[in-house]
Amino acid sequence: MTENKPSKTDEQWRESLSAEQYAVCRCSATEPPFSGKWYRHKEPGTYICVACRAPVFASETKYDSGSGWPSFFQPLKSSAISLVKDDSHGMHRTEVRCAACQSHLGHVFPDGPKPTGLRYCINSLALDFEQMK
Repeated sequence: MTENKPSKTDEQWRESLSAEQYAVCRCSATEPPFSGKWYRHKEPGTYICVACRAPVFASETKYDSGSGWPSFFQPLKSSAISLVKDDSHGMHRTEVRCAACQSHLGHVFPDGPKPTGLRYCINSLALDFEQMK
């Protein structure tokens, strides 16, 4: 996937995001499991990147994985996200970023439900929500 360069400076990101959102989105932190605003959320609509407001996941693809984080079996469209190899913390994972601003959203794992078999494990702090109208 094509990666776009962030359009804001580090200082601008710090000003536009809360300290917790900045830690997740710009420093690849992870919120504690079962703590996120969107973990048990079930309304119809679109989950958007909290940093740039780009749509990233549809509520129809959200499911309860039991992991403690919002989980989706596919992104809204493949061009909504970018995938990056992540070998941090002694693990081999695939990081999920917003394609529009390169904010860290979470990770994707090959243990999800059909039809994709994927689990996009996403931090609530990296998301906002637009209710279906």
